Amino acid sequence: MRVHETRSHSHPNTEEDKVMTRKQKAENKAHEAEQSPKKPKSEGDNGHANGKSSEDIVAEFEKVCTAVKDNLSTEQMREILEANGQDSSGSDANVLRKCQDLLFYGPLDKCPACNGNLEFTGIRYSCTGSYSEWASCTYTTKDPPRKQEPIKLPDSVLNSPASDLIKKYEDPSRRPRKVLSIPDKPFTGMLMSLMGRLSASHQYWRKEIENHGGKVANHVIGVTCLIASPAERERGGSSKLAEAMERGIPVVSEAWLKDSIEKQEPQPLEAYDIVTDLAPDGKGIPWDKMDPSEEALESLSAELKLYGKRGVHKDTKLQERGGTIFEKDGILYNCAFSRCDLGKKLNDYCVTQLISVPESNLNLYYKKGKVGDDPNAEERLEEWENVEAAVKEFVRLFEEVTGNEFEPWEREKKIQKKPLKFYPIDMDDGVDVRHGGLGLHQLGVAATHCKLEPMVANFMKVLCSQEIYKYALMEMGYDPPELPMGMLSDAHLKRCEEVLQKFVETLKSMKDTGPKAEAVWSDFSQRWFTLMHSTRPFIFKDFQELADNAAAALETIQDITVASHLIGDMGGSTLDDPLSERYNKMGCSISPLDKESDDYKMILKYLETTYEPVKVGDVEYKVSVDNIFVVESSACPSVDEIKKLPNKVLLWCGTQSSNLLRHLHRGFLPAICSLPVPGYMFGKAIVCSDAAAEATRYGFTAVDRPEGFLVLAVASLGDEITEIKSPPEDTKSLEEKKVGVKGFGRKKTDESEHFVWQDDIKVPCGHLVPSDNKDSILEYNEYAVYDPKQVSIRFLVGVKYEEKNAVMEPE
Repeated sequence: MRVHETRSHSHPNTEEDKVMTRKQKAENKAHEAEQSPKKPKSEGDNGHANGKSSEDIVAEFEKVCTAVKDNLSTEQMREILEANGQDSSGSDANVLRKCQDLLFYGPLDKCPACNGNLEFTGIRYSCTGSYSEWASCTYTTKDPPRKQEPIKLPDSVLNSPASDLIKKYEDPSRRPRKVLSIPDKPFTGMLMSLMGRLSASHQYWRKEIENHGGKVANHVIGVTCLIASPAERERGGSSKLAEAMERGIPVVSEAWLKDSIEKQEPQPLEAYDIVTDLAPDGKGIPWDKMDPSEEALESLSAELKLYGKRGVHKDTKLQERGGTIFEKDGILYNCAFSRCDLGKKLNDYCVTQLISVPESNLNLYYKKGKVGDDPNAEERLEEWENVEAAVKEFVRLFEEVTGNEFEPWEREKKIQKKPLKFYPIDMDDGVDVRHGGLGLHQLGVAATHCKLEPMVANFMKVLCSQEIYKYALMEMGYDPPELPMGMLSDAHLKRCEEVLQKFVETLKSMKDTGPKAEAVWSDFSQRWFTLMHSTRPFIFKDFQELADNAAAALETIQDITVASHLIGDMGGSTLDDPLSERYNKMGCSISPLDKESDDYKMILKYLETTYEPVKVGDVEYKVSVDNIFVVESSACPSVDEIKKLPNKVLLWCGTQSSNLLRHLHRGFLPAICSLPVPGYMFGKAIVCSDAAAEATRYGFTAVDRPEGFLVLAVASLGDEITEIKSPPEDTKSLEEKKVGVKGFGRKKTDESEHFVWQDDIKVPCGHLVPSDNKDSILEYNEYAVYDPKQVSIRFLVGVKYEEKNAVMEPE
């Protein structure tokens, strides 16, 4: 029964600037520009627009720009834009730039993705429109569509000294096309400062910067960035360096200049930063600007600040004074909000709380900011003598943040998303396990005072640890410290599931391609990451990304929410044996399997023959067995009940430790949607494999956390088994009939080695050999069961992943 987790090493490449190294971030941006779509060349143009060279077009454009700037007023420019159906708003500089572009290259046509307005941003053309109330348009291009009609010129312009030059490009057939290979000056509008000994003289770089559109200042006030040698930080720098850091001005290496000039586009400054780790207190680096490994460390060390519906935000420090969330007429005055709009580059959270403090007035807490950028968040804590006035202010803030009334949301969970407004993240009444689970210092004491059998106590210690849930959420990017993503209400999780299901149905019926299709994916992505707040939102591009980072992530968060309810708050004394208490609540019997028993030896053989090393990069990992537990869960049918059913098979199931508690408490549940990728191609099914190699992929987390678990379950495939060699087009009939399905992989277990266990349960144990299905999308055979009553968890196999062929150093 595969649990569809995602791991950091399999994160998609769609937003590589968020998950790559700093150097790779810049290279990725340049590659993106190189891949921009280009129009076919017209005959006889020798690769240039209208037969003119790039240099000629640049010279003509600069001539028009100068004429427009010198001879037309800003008001005249706005008139030109309005007459040609263009947006005339913005600063004088923006209006000038838009007007110059229009008069030389022609009026921009509408966005092909959303029919919004396109606007030149200095690097490329971006859309200013929206797909929906959830999402701004993310369409960008360097080759925008233009209206093939004469430019309309107001009378005041026709009488200006520049009219003859402007009218030259009035006819569409005479306009040059903005050739993508024309070098834009990458530093246009930028002011920079230089410091220290660089590889070339300051005079050389001043000339280079000015030749590419920028200017150089001797001070740092108001500059775009400070260019410095990394050696400067080692020497302690200068007053200029200190002043730049105090003012929050980026300090970058000389390589930023070189790469920006070479690629003819300003590269992201954060990719060349040389001093962020020296930043003074209070000037922390936003998570999305960090290297992924640094961000992960920040996330794991960050304390959850809001852990559930009754949790007082940690930054108020009012919980230390006995503060509790104010409650009136059945309503808890505690709201958390999320907003993800990738078109506007927004990824924000907001928290509002009314907090009662013994022998004190009511306190109103408000915090709003960008995820992972705590120092720059807007925050206030106010004391109110009048309770009604405090409630009124809380309601006003809710309406300001969401554009909705407060009562309908709290009473009936009814709310309508408004453009660029926040959406409530509905917290459940409990404690997120990242806050309530056992901390590292508590684990040993809890296990020592546990009355359970020692091996079982150690197993429960793993399931009740904060760490496995912190790691799971960090690896998926659903780990904002301000929002309790491990304690969401069932209503919120159901809403997310419905949004995902609707999108999958949309994809199956979608006929659009190109920008229209990309718009559908972008709209869903922004909607998704508003509902499921992430530290690393991106735009989904294909089914595999959707499976790994939406479907699998939602299932994992559902599992962690169940664990949060079961574990609760274990912050009290560990001498009271909290592990035994949670074990009893789980409704499951777990006992160690005797290592000399036939079953233990059978499982070892099954693992060894059907295993292949997990590969991460160039390193392969083998597994060794630590312990095996026999499981009897009240949520699953017993083995005796399964024995009464036909076609029984003992199969492997992969799961991360963070999902295990829910499996034991509620049994295996079917996948939440149907996607044409492994794990989801069978639709809403419980998926198993006859290869331990398949299950171990899901149990493996990271090289620094080698322990994991595999599940062995007995599954009945029913009277009728459907065998398939490719993904079924329609899984609904399979789901309705609840037939067993076997999907053939490129490898299979050697059938001559199969045997029967406990009278009539088939064990497809055998060495992995090539099958006849070389084109299958499945590497190993997979089995799908649609009725949870046909599956029973039987064994838990504790394994350790070890680097293959590793040489141990003698101590």
